[in-house]
Amino acid sequence: MSDQLDIEARLSELEQVRLTAFCATLSERMFPNFALFSRLAEFGDAQQLRQILNGVWDHLSNSGAKMNFEVQLDKVESNMPDLDAFDMYGASPALDSVLALFSTLSATLDNDASEAVAVLNLSRECVASYIEVTEGDDQMSDEELVRFINTHDMMLQEEAFVDTALELLEADGPFNPALVKQLRELGRNEDFSNIGISDQD
Repeated sequence: MSDQLDIEARLSELEQVRLTAFCATLSERMFPNFALFSRLAEFGDAQQLRQILNGVWDHLSNSGAKMNFEVQLDKVESNMPDLDAFDMYGASPALDSVLALFSTLSATLDNDASEAVAVLNLSRECVASYIEVTEGDDQMSDEELVRFINTHDMMLQEEAFVDTALELLEADGPFNPALVKQLRELGRNEDFSNIGISDQD
């Protein structure tokens, strides 16, 4: 497993297209969190965000399809739930998912490793929050809670997922549609999100 500073250093070494692919892979895995919330809360337009994320994958695959990512930023922003307006927990991971997509679009526009770090942190914090809300114990000290979260199976899976994505992106060889397909499949995670949510009926 890699620590946070090591991962950030590794991300800073990647070229822009690989940074964008890293963001897209984590965003793909987080997407069901928004899709399910959108359906249950009747909020936002999950299909619109699905098309935007598909557009990022098409861009990475060099399929010839064109999308103006700057224009899409406003559409993504309009799908961000206001946490004060919802009393259901699902709004929080849904917001994380939309913020991750926003950073993914930003990564396509600017060669900035901080966008990839932002997506990395959103995904990790989403998992940590879920573990705390569903399994945390009020009797735990802060140190015990941090240890509990960091050694939880779901967090270990999160770290393993990030490592796998990074290893694929760091491997020798060209950045090509075959690699993009592999990353997209990894991100789909058999239709389960980073916190085990699926929007499949």
